[in-house]
Amino acid sequence: MREESSNNLNKKFKKEVGEFPFVSVIIPIYNAEKFLGETIDSVQNQTLKNIEIILVNDGSADKSKEICEEKAKNDSRIVYLEQGNQGVSIARNNGLLKASGDYIYFMDADDTIDEDFLSFTYTITQESKNDVVVIGEYFCKRLTKVAAFPTWALLISHDFLRNHNDVRFPEGIQPCEDGLFSHKLFALTKNIGANPRSVYHYRKHDNQNHVTINANTSKVIEQIPQWFKILEEFYTNNNLFETHIHHLALFMEHEPFEFRYLKMPFDESQKEFLHNLIKKFMYDRVLPSLKKDEMISKNFRRFLECDNFYEFDSYYKTYLKQQEHKRKLLILLSKVIPLSNYRRKVRDMINEKYA
Repeated sequence: MREESSNNLNKKFKKEVGEFPFVSVIIPIYNAEKFLGETIDSVQNQTLKNIEIILVNDGSADKSKEICEEKAKNDSRIVYLEQGNQGVSIARNNGLLKASGDYIYFMDADDTIDEDFLSFTYTITQESKNDVVVIGEYFCKRLTKVAAFPTWALLISHDFLRNHNDVRFPEGIQPCEDGLFSHKLFALTKNIGANPRSVYHYRKHDNQNHVTINANTSKVIEQIPQWFKILEEFYTNNNLFETHIHHLALFMEHEPFEFRYLKMPFDESQKEFLHNLIKKFMYDRVLPSLKKDEMISKNFRRFLECDNFYEFDSYYKTYLKQQEHKRKLLILLSKVIPLSNYRRKVRDMINEKYA
C-alpha cells in the first residue's frame, strides 16, 4: 500500500497546478521548539504531496518562530502566521481562515504522524465523501461510545465546516475546546468514516499544555460551567435536545465526569461543586428526555444517583478494587494459553478492558 500511496495516489487524485490542495494541516504552536522541527518534518514527508501546512505561532517566547520561518523558506506549501498569545482555540480558528484545502486536519506541535497518515485517510474520503473521518484504531473502536474526540483524531471536510461556520473552537476555553468542537460536528452529521490504519504518535512530556492546565484544578472548575452554557446554546439553536439527547449524555459522561471528576486531583470543595453541577444539568436538561435503551454507564448513573460526592467516592473506591481483582485473576488464568503470541494478545485485551 505504501508503494501505491507514494507512486499512484497523487496521480489518482491529481489537480492542476494552482488548484486547491487536498488537505490543509493546521498546527497551533506555543513554545514548542524542542519538538517542532520533527513535527513539521513528519508532515512535509507525507506521501500525499498536495497539501498545505499552516503554522500558527501563538506568541511563542522560544525559538519556534525561527524554526517556522526556516521551514517556510524551503517549502512553498508552508503558510506561516503569527498572533499574540491568545490561546489554542484562536490559533486554530485563525489557521482555518487561511486554509484552502478540501479537507482540514488539526495537529499538535509536539507530535508526529506516519508518512502514509494523510494518504490513507484522504483515500477514504474520496471513496465515501465523508464529512468527518475518525483516525486511529483506538478511536474507531470508541466511535459509538464517545461523543467527543481530540481534533488530531479527525479529518474534516472543509465544505462541511463552511456550511456550519458557527461551529468553531470556543475562545478562552482550554481544556475541552477540541471536545466541544468535535461534539458539535458529530451532532450535525451521520456521514462519518473510519480509518483505523493510520498512526498518530502522541508525545507525552511534562510541558504539554493539557498537563499544565489540568494541574490548575481551579481554572478547570471555573471553565466547566462555560462548557454547559456552550452546549445549552448549541442544542437550543439547532433544536437537538429531543433528537440528540443520548449524544449529549455521552459527552457529559466522557468529558466532565470521566476526564475531569474521575481523573483530576480536585479537593473536596471542588468535587462537591462539580458533582452538584453535573447532576443539575443532567436532571434538568438530559435525563427527562433520555430513553431507557439509550444507556449511560453504571458508574455514571451511580454518580447521578448519589446524594453527595462522599457517597460516590466510597462506591468508586470499592469498584476499582473489584476491577483490579478481576484483572489479576484473568491475567493469572491466561497463563494456561499455550501459544505465546495469542497469550500476549489476550493479556493486552484484559489490561485494556480494566485500565
